Amino acid sequence: MLKSPILTIVFAFLLAAPGLAQSTPQPQPEKSIRVTLLGTASGPPVRLNRYQMSTLVEAGGERLLFDCGRGTLLRLAQAGVPPDQANKLFITHLHSDHIVDIPDLYLSGWASRAQRSHPLEIWGPLGTRAMMENLQKAFAFDIHIRRDVDEHFSAAGIKAIPHDIKQGVVFEKNGVKVTAFLVDHGPVKPAFGYRVDYAGHSVAISGDTRPSDNLVRYSKGVDVLIHETLDPENLRSGVGHLRPEQIQAIINHHTSPEQAGEIFTRVKPRLAVYSHYPDSANLVPATRKTYSGPLEVGQDLMTITIGEEIAVGRVAPPNADADKQRR
Repeated sequence: MLKSPILTIVFAFLLAAPGLAQSTPQPQPEKSIRVTLLGTASGPPVRLNRYQMSTLVEAGGERLLFDCGRGTLLRLAQAGVPPDQANKLFITHLHSDHIVDIPDLYLSGWASRAQRSHPLEIWGPLGTRAMMENLQKAFAFDIHIRRDVDEHFSAAGIKAIPHDIKQGVVFEKNGVKVTAFLVDHGPVKPAFGYRVDYAGHSVAISGDTRPSDNLVRYSKGVDVLIHETLDPENLRSGVGHLRPEQIQAIINHHTSPEQAGEIFTRVKPRLAVYSHYPDSANLVPATRKTYSGPLEVGQDLMTITIGEEIAVGRVAPPNADADKQRR
């Protein structure tokens, strides 16, 4: 159990596993930030207990989606968020496990019962604009039929407004400010992390990165830091189809638990959270070698409400093995 005078952990256990449960959205305290970890898994492999990277941040009446990996639309539904209401998307980088569900968000949010009637706006690294333009070409037939011939869905709702961004403030509305900052994901350039500030509270999302001084600089003073991690020994022992040099390349582009602990120690968030991590029982023990502060290993549909206190709501794990790694 975490011990901190400024940290309150609230455990909300559902009867069903995350893959089956649908949560009932709780009222959000005024002047708070609510974070929902929609997907927490790392890399391309298919997992049924955890989906790929996506994080929902709600503040000041804004719903902001960060990354859109496999299963994002399913988790949004389970979180009680209609797809047409997730219309602001921020992409950390263009690896497939962070963007593969964008077509579902783009099309289903428009052609669903809710019927998005306003454009989907996307912020991301260089290449985001080209990706969205080509996505519209790929689905041109479906768009034409549904917009012009058959259902006559909203023409505005199927528009996309993409932004190729640079480091700095990329969004500011209703008191909510989103700042993009460069991180170091090896040859994947540019890659970004994001910081969200609202009403004196804040959360930073690392994106994929190896240890980054720039991330530390932009994350200073945040209430919650959501950071990726990768267990090198777990990867070496568990990926038989990759050559040793491929495994080492992957390790070189990410942050080990010990390195993440050093980052947490430098940033000093009120709560550190892992997302984009492998299934490994070593994450917490390794992190504790370099970090002694409040720490959560995120799971799909976990909520973090950031206010005067920090409340963590957790769903029941899909199996006992997943529960073992939590501490």
